[in-house]
Amino acid sequence: MKYYIGIDLGGTNIVAGVVDENFNILAKESTKTKLPRPAEEIAADMIMVSKKAVETAGLTMDQIENVGVGCPGTCNKETGIIEYSNNLRFNNVPLVELMEKGLGKKVFIENDANAAAYGEYLAGAGKGCNSMVAITLGTGVGSGIILDGKILTGFAYAGAELGHGVIVANGRPCTCGRNGCLEAYASATGLIVSTKEAMEENKDSVMWELCGNDLSKVSGRTAFDAMRKGDKAGAQVVDEYIEYLAIGVANIINAFQPEKLCIGGGICKEGDTLIKPLIEKVTPQTYARREDARTKIVVAELGNDAGVIGAAMLGTEKK
Repeated sequence: MKYYIGIDLGGTNIVAGVVDENFNILAKESTKTKLPRPAEEIAADMIMVSKKAVETAGLTMDQIENVGVGCPGTCNKETGIIEYSNNLRFNNVPLVELMEKGLGKKVFIENDANAAAYGEYLAGAGKGCNSMVAITLGTGVGSGIILDGKILTGFAYAGAELGHGVIVANGRPCTCGRNGCLEAYASATGLIVSTKEAMEENKDSVMWELCGNDLSKVSGRTAFDAMRKGDKAGAQVVDEYIEYLAIGVANIINAFQPEKLCIGGGICKEGDTLIKPLIEKVTPQTYARREDARTKIVVAELGNDAGVIGAAMLGTEKK
C-alpha cells in the first residue's frame, strides 16, 4: 500500500491528512493558520501537522511517497513558488523548497480549489468520469476544471476562475475589480446581499423574524427557510438566486461540456430544493440537445476532505 500526505492550507486552518492509494484518509491533524505571519512560520506549522498526522496514522515518514499542498492563490507547479495569494499575503514564496527541506519528501503544489476539484474527481462525485468541473458556493465561488484526468490551470497557473465570469452587465461590484461576476450573485455572500436587499424592501417578510430583526444575522439559509414558511419575498430571493446560478452553470457547461458539474459549499445542504430547480433552469440554456450527452449536475460528496485527498494525490496526476 502506498501512502501520501495531503495538506489543505486555508486562511483559517491548516489541515494535513495521510491518504492511502485507495483515497482513504487514515488520519488528520490541524492547527490554526494565525495570519498575518511569515511564510516560513506557516510552512513550519504545515510540516509539524504533517508529521503529527503520520504518527497518528501509525506510519513513519519513510512510508510516505510524496506530499501535496492545496493553497489559495496562483501556484506555479513548475517552479514550486506561490506567486501570489492575497488571503495569505504571499508574494513569490518558494513553498516547495521550504516544505521539502522540512519533510525530506517530494512536494507538489496546486491552487486549493483545483486540489479540491481533483479530490472530488478521484474519490467523490466525479469518480469514474473523464471530465468534471467543480464549483464551490462559499464566501466566493471557487472552481476547478478536470479534463481528460488533468487539472486545467492555464499557462500561467491562474486559470479556472469561473466565478469571475460576468453574468450581469454593469452589475454588482465584485472583489476582483469587475462588475456583475457570477461570484457577486451566486456565492453565499451574494445570496446574503440579495436577502438583505429584499428584507429592506419587504418589512413584513418572515425573513426579519428568522434573523431576530438583525440584518447582521442574515445567512445563506434565511431566504430558503422563509420560502419554506410560505414567505413570498423569501421565495423570490431563492428563485432569483437560482436563476443567476443557472446562467453561470449553463455558461460553464457550454464552454466545457464535462460529464459532470459538481457543486459544493454550504448552500448545497439545501439538496433538491436547490438542485432540482437549478437543473430545470439550466437545461434549456445548454447547447447540447442529446439527452444521453447532457452534463449531469451533482452535489459534492467529500466536503472538506476533498482538498486533503486532492492535494495528497497531486503527484499522481496524469502528465
